[in-house]
Formats: sequence, structure tokens, C-alpha cells
Amino acid sequence: MISPETFFDGAPAVNASAPGRVNMLGEHTDYNDGFMLPVATPQRTLAAVKPSGDDHFHFYSSTLDESVSFGRKFHAPQGFGSYIEGCVRLMEEHGVDVPPLRVYVSTNLPVGAGMSSSAALEVAVLRAIRELTGANVDDVLLARMAQQAEIRFAHVNCGIMDQMASSIADEEHLLFIDARTLEHHLLPMPEGAELIVMDSGVPRKLAASKYNERRAECNEAARMLGVQALRDVTDPDSVERLPTPLRERARHVVRENMRVLEAARGVSAARFGELMNASHASLRDDYEVSIEELDVLCARLREQPGVYGARLTGAGFGGAVVALCEKGRAQSAAREALFRYNTAHRQGRILIPEMAANNGEST
Repeated sequence: MISPETFFDGAPAVNASAPGRVNMLGEHTDYNDGFMLPVATPQRTLAAVKPSGDDHFHFYSSTLDESVSFGRKFHAPQGFGSYIEGCVRLMEEHGVDVPPLRVYVSTNLPVGAGMSSSAALEVAVLRAIRELTGANVDDVLLARMAQQAEIRFAHVNCGIMDQMASSIADEEHLLFIDARTLEHHLLPMPEGAELIVMDSGVPRKLAASKYNERRAECNEAARMLGVQALRDVTDPDSVERLPTPLRERARHVVRENMRVLEAARGVSAARFGELMNASHASLRDDYEVSIEELDVLCARLREQPGVYGARLTGAGFGGAVVALCEKGRAQSAAREALFRYNTAHRQGRILIPEMAANNGEST
């Protein structure tokens, strides 16, 4: 692995960082112009930058121990470099004069766990370029650029939630986001509660998953219902006339939006947990993005005293789950759930609260 000092032959010009996110409610609603409630994670991605001085871009990921170099008028190969190049090109389209750069990135976010490591990478790089160049880019525009970088250069047709959360959310509040208007505001976490986040140990590769298929199904369902997006469906029973699987996809999105709006009005921790459980059941049965390991891990968490609810977080098909529990009980609940899960699967780990764990035992 290359050190930053070696990569830059000294010190970088700018250091910036951005958090990952855990989504509490509002899964697969962002690309349907809907609503969501993410929270930032303590784990972050770091980006250090410095003009290269040789008319080439040079990117290095210490996490992957991979390097990419290419000329100013050329393109990065597909991989981590395409995300970074996308950030550069979006800044250039905004009229920012971005010199050829050396970019060093590192992260303690688990890649493939559904905690938005790609958005954290994009936002961290864009923040670094903004600081280096003095670009007039606010946090919402920065999130939009990050989204377009992922869509156009990494070829993942993502919604806006991950980038908005990485750009604006903090660790202490829920961030309410309206994907259509990008209206957003911070809301208090349910009183007397804290989070558990656990990695199932099954990596999720978003571009290779059925994410784009689900998005196309939602678009078709909206077309058949005569609305711009499923966010515009006000009567949840109206989706029942759709053919399967469009009926099930639309049912999830419409009712998930209703769950977010209820939670955003302020509910008890117990009720918030019930909404999380209903969300997971909908993602499992109607949206069909859960897998056995996620279902089992959520079940093991719900068995623990003080846990109000648990659901998968992120796009699904692997990755992480999030639970809401009584404050002060997160570590004990997470350890016991992990022990029971790993008895059968032997691959999970605790991500929040931050602790080292091996089959349920702290080390």
C-alpha cells in the first residue's frame, strides 16, 4: 500500500471527507420522487488532492490498493476511478477550472454493505475539489453532481438519497428528504433510542443487482396508473389493479412513502420500530430485494430485549441491516444477535456501535 506522503511526494493541498449513510425508512423511494429518512454514519471516506503538474490525472485507493492514471482528455477505466473522474467532469461542466489532479482516497466504510460507500467517495472528492478551486457549489448542488457522476460515469442509475445524506446528514438526526423538490430538514431521532447496524457478510454489488430492473418496473407502474411517479399515488388501493409484479412493486413504494411521512411527523421509538418491521416485510415480499441472510439477521435482532424493530438498509440483495433499540442496550443486543446469526452463517459483523467483533465477542 502506498502512503499519502509517497503518493504526493509530500503533503496534499486539500483534505476532505464525507460520511456513509444508513437509511432508517424510505427504501427504493428516491427514484420514485418519494420520501426518505437516512442518518449519517461515523464511518467516513477521506479524499486528499493536489494538482498533478504533469497534465495527467492520478488516482489511488488505499482500500483497494489500486492506481489509475490517464491523460486530461482521456477517461478513467471502469472501477473506482470512474467515480472520481465523474466528479471532476461534473465540476468542469459547472464551469470550474479543475487542473489535472493527484487524488488519494481511503475509507473505513465497508464496501458492498449497503452503507453508500460510493456516495461518500463522490461527496468527499467533490468537497476536496470545491475547497481546492473555490468553486461556488452549495451542498445540494454538490449532491446533485455526485448523483450524476455515478449515473453517467459509473453507469449506476441511482436516486438522490445517498448523495444528499452524505452531503447534508449528521450522526445525531434523521434527515427528511423529498426527492422531487430536494426539500430537506433534520429531525430528532426517536426519543430514548439508538442504532445498531450489522453487516450480513453477503456483499452487495449494486450495478450487477436487479436495481435497474426494479426502477424500470416502477416507471411502468407509474405510466399505467397515469402519474408522473409513484410518489403521486394518493390511494394505496389503486395499485391493486396493476398486473403482477408491477402491483407488488408499486404497493411497496406507495406504502413506504406513507411510513416515512408518518415517522416524520414524530412517533415513539416503539412505533418507529413497527414501521421498520413493516418496511422490511414489504421489501422482502413485495419488492423482492431481501435475501435469507438479511431476513435471519433482522429476526435475530428483533429477538433481543429492547430492540424495537429491524430492517434491511440500502438496495438489498446483501449488505447491512439496521435496528432501533432502547438507548444503552445496543452493544449487548448486537453481540447476542451476531452470536446467534453467526452460529449458522459465520460471516456477520457489527458496524454500529463501532466495535471489533468475532462471532459475537468483543476483541
